[in-house]
Amino acid sequence: MWQTLIAVLGTLAGVGITSAYQARTARTARADARRAEGLTAITALVEALSDHRRTMWLREDLRLSGEDWAAARTESHATRSAITAPLLRVQLLLPDVADAAREAAAATYALRDAQNRDMLRYHREAAILTTDALVAAAGRQISI
Repeated sequence: MWQTLIAVLGTLAGVGITSAYQARTARTARADARRAEGLTAITALVEALSDHRRTMWLREDLRLSGEDWAAARTESHATRSAITAPLLRVQLLLPDVADAAREAAAATYALRDAQNRDMLRYHREAAILTTDALVAAAGRQISI
């Protein structure tokens, strides 16, 4: 009888340990997947912000020079639109960096209608700095 009881307890202990191990493995896999999704979202957003910042620099430089900037304006509309989806993904996947993501986008949008080249340079630098701050915040969040 004792042998049967010990065998049953041993089996139950084995099942418990195996279940706990599988649950931990599943949690780790989900956390890794969330980190990977967050990294992909941040990468896409930073790329879109960089593209729009470059496009806006060219657009506003042409405008300030008095040159035809119609084509650059069309391109800037496309690059601005390309920010929307990655920004939304970052806000949903990494809510702790959502404010930094919105600030980086706003700083990039601020290049529009610069009054002169000094202001254009100022807004460009501010956009770069806020994007760098976003990357740093996301790195801290993803590494947790």
